[in-house]
Amino acid sequence: MTTKSHHTADEINATEQTAVRHPLNAGAVRHTRTLGNLAGLQHLGVHLVRVEPGFQTTEYHVHHMEEEFVYILSGRGKATIDGIQSAVGPGDFLGFAAGGPAHVMRNDGPEDLVYLMAGERRDSDVVDYPNARKRLLKQDGGREFVDLPE
Repeated sequence: MTTKSHHTADEINATEQTAVRHPLNAGAVRHTRTLGNLAGLQHLGVHLVRVEPGFQTTEYHVHHMEEEFVYILSGRGKATIDGIQSAVGPGDFLGFAAGGPAHVMRNDGPEDLVYLMAGERRDSDVVDYPNARKRLLKQDGGREFVDLPE
């Protein structure tokens, strides 16, 4: 099977945009186009994400085994990284090595916050959600939330 490596903006805009609400945060809704799958990427997840005003990107979290990054394309927001809030906007880059720091973004602007997000696709990961006091255990396609240890 041959996978196409180059995709035009028109092709990307024609792909399905999926709305995902985070299971631990009803105020976290992302509208996502998954770009990595278009090119057949197996080990790297690449997504074009749009977050409407007033919504968060996810639940405040930290991955223990996977790295990820965000590059802001348009819109404005606030990033909370290791408990500290900072304004973010077009051209800003946020990179997170495995193990921390915990992070989340909120669209506090009047227009959609749009960004490119990428991260590893490991078979296993541990994701902590300190504000929700939960841990996500990912193993071979399975996912289970447990309480964070005290």
